[in-house]
Amino acid sequence: MTKKTIYFIRHGETDHNRNRIVQGWGVDTSLNETGKTQAQAFFNKYADFPFEVVLTSRLKRTHETVAPFLETRNLPWEQFTELNEMNWGSLEGKNYDDSLHQYFKEITGAWAQGEYHIPFADGESALDLAGRLNQFLEHLMQRPEERILVCSHGRALRCLVCLLKKEPLSSMEKYHHSNTGLFLVHYNGTEFAFELENDMKHLKEQENN
Repeated sequence: MTKKTIYFIRHGETDHNRNRIVQGWGVDTSLNETGKTQAQAFFNKYADFPFEVVLTSRLKRTHETVAPFLETRNLPWEQFTELNEMNWGSLEGKNYDDSLHQYFKEITGAWAQGEYHIPFADGESALDLAGRLNQFLEHLMQRPEERILVCSHGRALRCLVCLLKKEPLSSMEKYHHSNTGLFLVHYNGTEFAFELENDMKHLKEQENN
């Protein structure tokens, strides 16, 4: 299999992020002005990296995050349902208030105890999410490109990190995922190694300019 350098990033900020409204597979929001600034900052730092292809979810917040690369570099772009954010079911579009937070903690707490089969009401379980992300990773490893940009979502990235590190899904909660946070991963043909995790240097550099 081809060795690869893969830049996994989370999408930029949306108003739902800022206002603490649950957005998953079923809520297709756009970036707000902060999110567009974050996306531009990421592009400014990595504009010269020789990406060969851009892969995103089917949700437009990921499309808008990588738009500077697509518009200026004319890179090939493919969308994958497997990269969509978790389906939060009945929580989608609701304010993340105390009662919702308690329910969320009950489900993720069950996952932390290894009960990965328990889903959110009308939504996905940790096993559902991991299953489709594993399908994406199998596809990714078979691709011919060596330098790949992947834009996905917060919970999806937490799950991806566990899969890439061969850690149990109960480890998801320990991985942070800021908007446009970068996970830089190298694949040697057999295993993955992380160089950066949730790296935000692109935003710090923009603040200093």
